[in-house]
Amino acid sequence: MYRPVTVLLAAGVFLAGGPLGAQWPARPTAGMPRTADGKPNLTAAAPRGADGKPDFTGVWLIKNYGGVLMYATGDLKPEEMLPWAAAVYKKRSEQYRRDADGVKCLLPGPKAGILVGPYPMKVVQTPGLMAVLYEYGTVFRQFFMDGRGLPADPNPTWMGYSVAHWEEDTLVVSTAGYNDLTALDFAGHPHTEALRMTERYRRRDFGHLDLQVTFDDPKAYTRPWTLALEFDLVPDAELIEYVCDNERDSRHLVGESGEEVTVPVEVLSRYTGTYEGAGRVLQIVKLEGGRLVVDNGVVKMPLLAHGENEFTLEGTGVEFVKDAKGAVTAMVQHWNEADRRFVLRK
Repeated sequence: MYRPVTVLLAAGVFLAGGPLGAQWPARPTAGMPRTADGKPNLTAAAPRGADGKPDFTGVWLIKNYGGVLMYATGDLKPEEMLPWAAAVYKKRSEQYRRDADGVKCLLPGPKAGILVGPYPMKVVQTPGLMAVLYEYGTVFRQFFMDGRGLPADPNPTWMGYSVAHWEEDTLVVSTAGYNDLTALDFAGHPHTEALRMTERYRRRDFGHLDLQVTFDDPKAYTRPWTLALEFDLVPDAELIEYVCDNERDSRHLVGESGEEVTVPVEVLSRYTGTYEGAGRVLQIVKLEGGRLVVDNGVVKMPLLAHGENEFTLEGTGVEFVKDAKGAVTAMVQHWNEADRRFVLRK
C-alpha cells in the first residue's frame, strides 16, 4: 500500500491545538451582549468605538481553515505560476515540504493573517493602531491607522509592514516588505519580496467577521487572486502561549513522493462524489481537466496520481476504499498522526 510521509510533520502539532483559554480561569468578557439565559448574543449589533468606526476588539477563530491552510492559491491555474515558482512548488511537493517554514518553526509570514488554523487571534484596537496577536507562534502584527504610508524601501521582514485606512465600515489593510523565506501555505507555494497583501475586514455583527484577502506577487504569479474567509468571535476566552519546537523531528521527512502518472478518466470518475468525515466534515472529489481535485468549499486541491488507486494530496497519501464488488465506499487520507477516513455519501 502506498503511504508517503505527510506533507508537514509539524502539522500534527499545528492542527491539534490546546484548549482555548486553558491558562486562564473562566471570566466573562466585559461588554459582551447576552441573551436572557446569559449566553453570548453573537448576532447583536457590532460595537463601535468613540470615533464611530466598528470595533474589532475580541478573540477570533477562523472558519474552514483546513482548505486555505493547505492551499492558499484559490482559483489560480498551474500555468498562472511563473516557471521558477512552479519548479519550486513542485520540488517542495516531492520532498514533503521538509524545508518549510512551519517544519523549521520559523515565523509564518503572510500565512499568519489568514491561515492560523485552529489557533485564534486577538484584536486590540485604538483609533490610530490595531494590534493583532496570534496564538500560533506567539507572533503579532501592527496595523497603523494614523495616515502613514508603507515604507518606500523596507528592510524585508518575516511579518511585513502594515498600514490601514477605513472605507466606510470596512478596514482595508495593506502589507508589504515581506522576506521570501516563507511560503503562502502548507502546500509550499512560494512568494517573493514583491508580495503585497491587501486585507478587507468587516464586522458583520457582534460575533462574525468577514475577511477578503488579495495576494499580488507579479514576480511569482501572473495575476492577483482573492480569498473570502470568515471568523467567529470566541466569547469569554483568552489566548494561551504557543511555542513551536517541532523542528527536531524534521529529519524524519525523507525520500521523494514520486512522479505523477496518467490514469484514465473513466477510472478517475469512479472516485468522484461527496465524502463525509468525523465531525461531519465534507470533502467533495471532482474531476476537472483530467485530474481529481478535492473541493472543501473554500479551495480546490489537486490529487496527484501515482497509480490507479494511489494519490497524494499535497504530499499526504490518499487511497480510495472499495467493497467486494469493486464499488468505492470511502477515501482514506494517511496523515503522519493517524488515518482520516471519509465515507462516500450515497
